[in-house]
Amino acid sequence: MSDEAIRLVAIGRILRRRWRLLAVLAVVGALVGYGGSLLFPPRYTTSASVLLPGAWQERELMTQAQIATSSVVLDRVAAELARSGGGGALGVGELRERVAAAAADGNIIKISGTGDTPEQAQRLADLAAQQFVAFAARLSGDGSEPEATQPQALRELVAQASRRITDLADAADPGQTVESVQTRTELAKLRTALQEAVNKLEQVDPAAGKANMVVMGAATRPASEAPPTAVQLTVGGALLFLLAGVIGHLAAARVSRRLRTGPEIAAVLGSAFLGTVDVSGDRSARRTGGGGPRAALRRLLGTDVRWDLPSPHASGDEASRQVRYRRVCARLRDQSPSPRQLLVVVPDGDEPARRAAGQLVAEAGGDPLLRVVGVPVERPLVPDRGDESGALVVLSAGTWTDGELAGIAEACADAEHEVVGTVVAAAVRARSKQSAGRRPEGAVPVLVGAEDTGSGSG
Repeated sequence: MSDEAIRLVAIGRILRRRWRLLAVLAVVGALVGYGGSLLFPPRYTTSASVLLPGAWQERELMTQAQIATSSVVLDRVAAELARSGGGGALGVGELRERVAAAAADGNIIKISGTGDTPEQAQRLADLAAQQFVAFAARLSGDGSEPEATQPQALRELVAQASRRITDLADAADPGQTVESVQTRTELAKLRTALQEAVNKLEQVDPAAGKANMVVMGAATRPASEAPPTAVQLTVGGALLFLLAGVIGHLAAARVSRRLRTGPEIAAVLGSAFLGTVDVSGDRSARRTGGGGPRAALRRLLGTDVRWDLPSPHASGDEASRQVRYRRVCARLRDQSPSPRQLLVVVPDGDEPARRAAGQLVAEAGGDPLLRVVGVPVERPLVPDRGDESGALVVLSAGTWTDGELAGIAEACADAEHEVVGTVVAAAVRARSKQSAGRRPEGAVPVLVGAEDTGSGSG
């Protein structure tokens, strides 16, 4: 297929000529999406916020978010659920899918919980936030003895050492000997070094200004389901199937092997291209396919009309259309000046070609004498040669593949009919309301259907 397939005009043709099929696909997709929503129970999601006081870098906040969903914290949540009798069946693996944490602006960690009910989602978010705060307090040393932390105990030890150093300095020899002065000096340096070490420890202590995380209230109880909801799945299924239908049409057209030009068709049939004739008519003139339930279904879905062919162009009046038929008949007479009989082969289901064949019979007026037969494309079979001295193939462009046309050519050869020419029928919009053509008296086309030729491969 040409680049026209990827243009908006091609998509417009699909929507205009295949809207029934696309509507059916959208309904099927909506039903599939709704059925999928019944297989998955509704879920509810809510979140609790934890405030981290102090100055935190972005990497540190991300680390804290990972800690909030770590196995240690989730183990505590699972144990608390089991103790309280609410959702005790949830293990750490399932809690990993239901509990999530992310760093937000303002040194806030948002911990979300997902549950089958609003109450379960709220409880999961609250428990996860509480256990995260408890575990963080334990890491910072703010655990079972909040009033006597490790840094405070260290400061008390330093104060006791300072007092001891002072006592030693006072008990030293008060004289002005070199030994006594050196002893007091060393003791003073030791006391100063201890105080500076404590000050530096307080400055670099990560828990000095980052402890005491706070849960900013209980999580709100969710009032609506978490996405995807049943409505979203239904609409999504309809849109997905609709898009798949459009893409399928474009892909099928791109890999299509249907021949679109007269010279290409004539080359496959091994004959001369005699010209293109116009067939005036409505939508029914451009239909393809035969009868039966399958054809009725195709007409119902609108797939009996090709979408990838350009819209029929407006032709001239009836006289100008008849000129094309007369020229084709003149070319047939030029091939054999003496009167002869030809077999006009029309593929079954090709309505434009069938109408064009009838018009050719009318315009020929018995010179040459034309007899029209319909040939099934799947298993083509042409009547055996009688008084005919050749076969004329009439078909529409863009409808048949090279393999199907090669089968018709083989069927003609098997029946000892030489394909003397090919005529392409094109459906057009008539500008006048005159009749499709006036047939001379006695020039009645003889249409022989596939049922008259039997069945079998040719």
